[in-house]
Amino acid sequence: VARLLDGLQYRLRVNHKKLARGSAHTRSQRNQQFLYIEEMRRSFAEQGLPVVSVDTKKKELIGCFKNPGAVWATHAIPVNDHDFRSDASDIASPYGVFDPVANRGHVFVGTSCDTPAFATDCVSRWWNTDGRSHYPKANKLLILADTGGSNGSRCRAWKHGLMTKLCMHHGLQVTVCHYPSGASKWNPIEHRLFSQISNNWAGEPLLTLEKMLNFIRTTKTTTGLRVRATLMKGHYPKGLKPTDDDM
Repeated sequence: VARLLDGLQYRLRVNHKKLARGSAHTRSQRNQQFLYIEEMRRSFAEQGLPVVSVDTKKKELIGCFKNPGAVWATHAIPVNDHDFRSDASDIASPYGVFDPVANRGHVFVGTSCDTPAFATDCVSRWWNTDGRSHYPKANKLLILADTGGSNGSRCRAWKHGLMTKLCMHHGLQVTVCHYPSGASKWNPIEHRLFSQISNNWAGEPLLTLEKMLNFIRTTKTTTGLRVRATLMKGHYPKGLKPTDDDM
């Protein structure tokens, strides 16, 4: 029976998320968005201009909590039987900025709220520490982002932060390309940076912020990925919105 099934191309297979919702017109519009993003990426890369992919990784409870995955050890690591947020010493929000051309990432770990102010501070810090030195002659920056969250397409505070912290402060012309809704897995940072970090700390409880930062900094791949990590100690309250005069 096993040989017959093998000859008929039967395999253990998982579900594939390939059925797009919406009308054919909507799907064609999504394809046009992807083609436009690819065209922008190619144009910036050919001119030697920086292209970065940004996003917030899943929030992590800092403490003796279970981390998915397995690790080689003589015995299992004991952790808390429940993941109560109240037991965590910190709740970390890792915001990543990934340069897909240089294959370099920088993750900024915040312990406050994941707000547009936090996101734009991270991008501005990346430009000061990485971008400006790698692209000294650049006057334009392309940012690839998901359509929701702290860097969403409808978030005025995100746009205002980019304008004040990058455009006005550094004289950069910033272009933001948002991926369509439900298409975040095609954002390069997801599969080229965040997945590698998750593999690096799989099965290891993130007992302290320093341990978390060390796992991020030691994330490497055979294709040359290198990652930096910075702890962001600022307080970022929710609900702050720019006024019409600010815009």
